[in-house]
Amino acid sequence: MNSRSMKSKCFLLLLAFLTALTVSAQEVVYEEYDLDNGLHVILHQDNTAPVVTTSVMYHVGGKDRTEGRTGFAHFFEHLLFEGTKNIKKGKWFEIVSSNGGQNNANTSQDRTYYYEVFPSNNLELGLWMESERMLHPVIDQTGVDTQQEVVKEEKRLSYDNRPYGQLLPVLGKSLFKVHPYKDPNIGYMEDLDAATLEDVIAYNKKYYVPNNAVLVVAGDIDVAKTKKMVSDYFSTIPRGEDIERNFPKETPITEEVKVTAYDANIQIPAVGVAYRIPGFKERDAYILDMVSTYLSDGKSSKLYKKIVDEQKQGLQVGAINIGQEDYGMYLVYALPVGQTSLDVLVTEMEEEISKVRSELISENDYQKLQNKFENNYVNSNSSIEGIANSLARYYMLYGDTELINKDIEIYRSITREEIKAVAQKYLNPNQRVIIDYLPKEKIDN
Repeated sequence: MNSRSMKSKCFLLLLAFLTALTVSAQEVVYEEYDLDNGLHVILHQDNTAPVVTTSVMYHVGGKDRTEGRTGFAHFFEHLLFEGTKNIKKGKWFEIVSSNGGQNNANTSQDRTYYYEVFPSNNLELGLWMESERMLHPVIDQTGVDTQQEVVKEEKRLSYDNRPYGQLLPVLGKSLFKVHPYKDPNIGYMEDLDAATLEDVIAYNKKYYVPNNAVLVVAGDIDVAKTKKMVSDYFSTIPRGEDIERNFPKETPITEEVKVTAYDANIQIPAVGVAYRIPGFKERDAYILDMVSTYLSDGKSSKLYKKIVDEQKQGLQVGAINIGQEDYGMYLVYALPVGQTSLDVLVTEMEEEISKVRSELISENDYQKLQNKFENNYVNSNSSIEGIANSLARYYMLYGDTELINKDIEIYRSITREEIKAVAQKYLNPNQRVIIDYLPKEKIDN
């Protein structure tokens, strides 16, 4: 072996060692326990910076509703900032910012997440505020009316008037017929308009309770003192009724379905090829993450290189695994260049998908995939906010907090043969929904 190749081999070995060292150094140490009222508590101590994140994830999302009352979880994301018994109406954000903090919330079809980031000397303030939200929210007609208008404006900005803003709702409606995922997370405005104050109060009483929540405190904390504060502020909150979920099951898609949708905010059409896949806890969903990354992550990916770079047929192309608790949505999409037809784009995308079904991906591509997922794992645990979110999510939605440390092992264990087998199982032409997403003439009111 010549000296150059020897140096190269040594460098690669050193790089592999440093990567392994970095990943192992990323292990997140935490402590978790339950209060008597069912609230799950997770504490992560990291004293490298004087910052602390307090967060609460509730196991309630867009799918938790009855027919005719969609969008309640997203509505509550806004409503529970209105005020509490001890926080005056409209003062929530002022209290946070005046104490050097920041806060936000977000809602998916499966969960709602609230969090504050404070200087660590304001940890108690963060805990008090979240306990107030859980125990003493003020829910009155004035607040309901105010937040209905806020949600309507968000819908106008994010869905009705945003280019391609209806694609996600169309995707849900196309892939699901009976499961609540068929309706958009933001809900239908006529449902919010029809909701009574009694409806809203009952929803709060059912879902925003300690036994349907996880509290995470992460950052510059003293564990013993934090446990005392958690007990002081949360242990007396009454437990709610146990929540039972029994959503209807979807029948498999066995024949290709074609859907046409229109958007007055676009000039360039789009086409989507969509598949219904397992929920994100399933191993097959992890494998499909790898398939989507292989097909479309970066300019060297198979779909981008072929359709955008080489054949100049598409302005944009991508494959996305939209993970959800009960079923996922897998979308391969493209925007055409010039006179390229949507049918041609479907044919070209299917050609690349069929290769994954019929051939093992190369060893080189497989190693690139592993490197990308290794990098994603390191990045996800690189901030206190990210760690707090991951701890809450893995406990609440996956039922295994330790996935924050071993999730990467699942990706590492996936083989090229599994990638091929899972593509064969879920990504066939007879299992797909083709969505032609077309421009529509805008009609002024």
